[in-house]
Amino acid sequence: MRAVIQRVSSSCVSVDGEVKGSIKKGYNILLGVMHGDGQNEAELLAKKIATLRVIEDEEGKMNLSIIDTGGEVLVISQFTLCADMKKGNRPSFFPSAEPQTANELYEYFCECLKQNGIKKIEKGVFGSDMLVEINNDGPVTIVMDTEIWSKKNAENNPN
Repeated sequence: MRAVIQRVSSSCVSVDGEVKGSIKKGYNILLGVMHGDGQNEAELLAKKIATLRVIEDEEGKMNLSIIDTGGEVLVISQFTLCADMKKGNRPSFFPSAEPQTANELYEYFCECLKQNGIKKIEKGVFGSDMLVEINNDGPVTIVMDTEIWSKKNAENNPN
């Protein structure tokens, strides 16, 4: 599972000119679900994002999490994050999970964010052509990929 987390002053998503989700201060999360991802990846990623400390404290240090500040989250499904660019110039989207599985894990990921203490979570419309407005604050942009933690665990536990 891959995510691009952007600290925002505001963000919104529209489909066919109608706003479907809108937040003020918080995170805009672009989420890509990969073939082979499951609930474990969604749970791990949600916890990492909920506790990510990239919001400035009173001294101007990035020391606070979204939970600490009561920030809001807008989650947008984005299968293009799963693109494979190993060959040529045209991306392959083969690594993306099939739509039904991806949507189920997208919804589960949003639920996991709530379980980790994030109170307001807005969403895009899965599988739709969306217009996303992102007012990046900082700018602060973090990329997370659960594959990193899976490889690390495999290296530490060779069995």
